[in-house]
Amino acid sequence: MSHPAVVFPLADVSAALLAELEVGPRARIVAASVAELTPDAAVVVFLIENPHTPAWTAKALAGADLNVDGDPIALEKGTLGALARERSVLQFPADEISREDYAHLDVRQNVTALSYIPLLREDQLLGCIEIVSFAGAPAEEVLGQIAEMAAVAAIGLSSALAYAAERDASLASVMRLTQLYDIEKVFNATLDMRTLLPVVTEKVADLIRAETVNLWMVDKDDLLLTQQQGDDPLAAPGDRQRGGEGIAGDVSDSGEAVLLQAEDEALVHRNARAGDTAISLLATPLLDGESLTGVLEVIRREGEEPFTEDDLFALTQVAASAAQALHNSSLLQAERKIEVLQTLVSVGQEIGSTLNQQRVLQAIVSQPQLVIPYERAAIALEQRNRLVIQAVSGMTKVDASDPVVEKLTDILRWAAGLENEIHVTQHGDEIDSPRPETREKFKRYFEETGSRGFYAIPLTDDEGSLGILSFESHDPDFLTELHIEVIRILSSQATLALRNASLYKEVPFIGILEPLIEKKRRFMAIDRRRRALTVGAAIAVLLILVLVPIPMRVDGTAQVGPDQTQYVRAEQDGVVQSVLVHEGERVEPGTPLAQMADWTERAALAGVQARYNTAMAQMAQALVGNAATAAGQRQLEANYLRGELQRATEQLDRMTLRSQIAGVVATPHVEDIAGKKLALGDPIMELVSTTDVEVDVAVSETDLSLVRANDPARIKLESFPTRTFAGTVSVVSPAAEVAGDARAFYARITVPNPNGILRPGMQGYSKIRTGLRPLGYVLFRDPALWAWAKIWSWFGW
Repeated sequence: MSHPAVVFPLADVSAALLAELEVGPRARIVAASVAELTPDAAVVVFLIENPHTPAWTAKALAGADLNVDGDPIALEKGTLGALARERSVLQFPADEISREDYAHLDVRQNVTALSYIPLLREDQLLGCIEIVSFAGAPAEEVLGQIAEMAAVAAIGLSSALAYAAERDASLASVMRLTQLYDIEKVFNATLDMRTLLPVVTEKVADLIRAETVNLWMVDKDDLLLTQQQGDDPLAAPGDRQRGGEGIAGDVSDSGEAVLLQAEDEALVHRNARAGDTAISLLATPLLDGESLTGVLEVIRREGEEPFTEDDLFALTQVAASAAQALHNSSLLQAERKIEVLQTLVSVGQEIGSTLNQQRVLQAIVSQPQLVIPYERAAIALEQRNRLVIQAVSGMTKVDASDPVVEKLTDILRWAAGLENEIHVTQHGDEIDSPRPETREKFKRYFEETGSRGFYAIPLTDDEGSLGILSFESHDPDFLTELHIEVIRILSSQATLALRNASLYKEVPFIGILEPLIEKKRRFMAIDRRRRALTVGAAIAVLLILVLVPIPMRVDGTAQVGPDQTQYVRAEQDGVVQSVLVHEGERVEPGTPLAQMADWTERAALAGVQARYNTAMAQMAQALVGNAATAAGQRQLEANYLRGELQRATEQLDRMTLRSQIAGVVATPHVEDIAGKKLALGDPIMELVSTTDVEVDVAVSETDLSLVRANDPARIKLESFPTRTFAGTVSVVSPAAEVAGDARAFYARITVPNPNGILRPGMQGYSKIRTGLRPLGYVLFRDPALWAWAKIWSWFGW
């Protein structure tokens, strides 16, 4: 049955709509007003919020108990789709439609009819009013009144949607400015080019909401795609492009940023070449001053809104920050190249300054680690047509029976058979090598050793093959092109040095045999009893030398190393207001040392605090007045000011200079610094640590293998001839230093110094106890090693 018409004042509805600004409250007013006209029915107000991706979204419910799916509903689905097509008042009796036609409704009563009134504004469909009747459809008069109300409601809802869009755009602008500020900080937080490039593309993709970001860098006369975020069927990392070959190349020639939409000829041509569905593209140059360093290319595909001028502006701002960060990174790379070249010269001098082959080998595998981030280097030489490992970084002596050395020997012999450079890496489960044999070989080797990167280069000259040099690491990308070039130069220097060392031989052997033969003849000439006593005494002495243990000590000159020193420096320009310590005074970590004049900082802190309090008060007032937009804006302002407040507080705290270590003030007349004007970084005072001291003990090369960390040591200093200081070995230096005419390694002894009596530069003598050894080993170890080295150098087996 139909219900009688109810007269509803349209002016009251209009006034109620004008009293609200937001979409939700206005939709609820419309739903409630229609519900008053349709008793025993439920009313739902649907809106189409985004015309680019139209869908029905329920905004308000009124009347009988009813639930609606909260997710957007497809525009052409069911009875709502019929309204989208007809755009007029529709009514469906329940017996003429199926349950699937109104599946978006969750109803527990019998539906008798569905009625729909469109919300139209200048022929644009904004939404609709859905009436779910449970006791008869509304009369035509009622539908007429609702249609009149819908015309007014459409105007109110249209303005509310425009207001919401404007508010969201303002918030988006504020958020984008915040993102730009954060992105600039992230870009400037790293100077490593390999780390910076993926950060740039990732942050641009997040900011612009793009599926693909291509970062092209100028390389010689064209552009090189150095980093890519997402997929691009037309470009991959390593590709090159010139002007006229693509959009990025054209931007590099013109130096002007471009915004291309789907209908633009350049983007149409690009999509045709790539078989792509890009609907919008941005490209902007990366400029370092007036010089072009690269191009940022950003692509958005179907399913998203096209890029706007705001997106282009944001991209150009990011590009400026990225260009500056890339410029700083390139400066760091240049400095590293200089450091690499200096190290290469130093290594060349090291291996060319001696004809001792073992010293040359150790320098080759150890010294390059200053500039090449490898974890293990090894060198193997040809000996009697067989490749034998002679040196491994981190090993003072190579044990051929060691399983690690055996695996390394096997892979080096295999690599030497290729007679070419070999560079194999593993990313995930993929091994980068064109040869199946190589992939299978290194699959087992990488599993056994844990390495993920391997590089080997043969050592050859005009006389033939000399051996092979290898480097490996757990990082598959540990070598760059610069590192590989350095290794090639190093291999040439190593080949020459090793060839010279192998030609240097000494054979003073014939003069040793004759005296030994004469002594044997004299011994055999004495009587048997005397000979037996001599042999017995010799055996007894030999047993004593072999069986009786005594402490083994390694001695060397000792020198107290420099104390840990902290130079307290001004953290910004200013005047020293007061000095809080005196010369010779002990301080602990965190002790205030000096106070800089901080009137400006205190004033800045007070100003920021006042602005923050004002923003918080305005936000609270807006929340009380139910002004969501104003509250959101004040909250964003308060969040920004909270960060400024924290920075101002930190700035004020930096005006009080504090100690970072426990020590003693070592600056003479430190009180005279008060009133002095200082610039950023100027030294104010010096602190010297008084806890423990480090004593460096020179250990000869022959004794190095005996010394271990935690070995006990005793030290006698010239400044305290009657006292002996005890300590333990903390570390043994991995590289030798020149000590007079010889080379020595240094064992660092940690000695307690609670009273601060040990001063830097004190000299003396130290003995390091390395455990118990047989008497003969202690007495004859040095001459035995010398003799063994001589004999080995003569024969070289």
